[in-house]
Amino acid sequence: MPMKTPKFWTGLSWQAVLLYPFTFLWKFGNYLRQRNAQPEKSTLAVICVGNLTVGGSGKTPVAITLCRFLSGIGKNPCVLTRGFGGNEKGPVFVDTGFHTSSDVGDEPLMMANSISVCVSRNRPKGAAFISTEKHLDCIVMDDGLQNPTLEKNLKIAVFDGKIGIGNGLLLPAGPMREKLNEGITNIDLVIFNGEDETGLSSKIPSHIPIISGELRPDDEVIDQMKGRRVYGFAGIGNPSRFFKTLQHIGAEITGEAHFADHHPYTDNDLAQLYEEANQSGSELVTTQKDWMRLPAEWRERVLTVPVRIHFSPADTIKIVSLLETSFTNVIS
Repeated sequence: MPMKTPKFWTGLSWQAVLLYPFTFLWKFGNYLRQRNAQPEKSTLAVICVGNLTVGGSGKTPVAITLCRFLSGIGKNPCVLTRGFGGNEKGPVFVDTGFHTSSDVGDEPLMMANSISVCVSRNRPKGAAFISTEKHLDCIVMDDGLQNPTLEKNLKIAVFDGKIGIGNGLLLPAGPMREKLNEGITNIDLVIFNGEDETGLSSKIPSHIPIISGELRPDDEVIDQMKGRRVYGFAGIGNPSRFFKTLQHIGAEITGEAHFADHHPYTDNDLAQLYEEANQSGSELVTTQKDWMRLPAEWRERVLTVPVRIHFSPADTIKIVSLLETSFTNVIS
């Protein structure tokens, strides 16, 4: 069910204190899951991109960029995802001409516009399904650092530079899926989406490489949006980041509407938004992920601002080198 990130997750509020005893139930559940799991090994390299917190951190844009890097070194990757928000259990390859966001989820549908994507609630079955396609030779697992059912050859943790780990508490008192000192131990690379504004870098073991990227539109998108009057709406993990992006690229924002992550837009939602945009003499604009959830008849009336994560040339070389080493270790 779509939900908005609770504001109290950012600090030690009375709500967090009240919910703190329930964190032990979450921790015990995780313990049982990890203890009883018997991880299966894929015949393909599995590169896992995830986070230690719930909510949007930028892991999907990172997964897309990693696929682009892998293609650049001659590999043929496929994204493996559980398809959050979709009804399809899989394993199935996402077909943009057939599937909808209700079938496979908004993020898998978005990614499938440019790369191969497999939706599977059961990760080992998904990996085995991907391996039957002989032209695919590696897997980028979108989310799943806490999933113990499939062995990973490379683990990458993504953090939102502005939010970090919030108050650092486990669910439901905070945003953490697992404690930082436990979850970070086996991570091979940490990527910050934006500069680290919370000092989290100092808590990450020194042997783990840390890289920062910038999530922003390409230059041609910026040129198209500069000076344009827009009414923005977003239902993602961190909607404020989208509106800051609009501001930074020079769009004139006449209004904002925030929805829960993965919000299923109805005709009534969009009709109201369209009316508010008309009254302010502006156009509707949303994220690429939100746009995938719009009814087909609304898509021509809503602008979208595609973004991707940009790394410096030096950091790009570091990431590619790590990918190559991981792949070599698998096939040797």
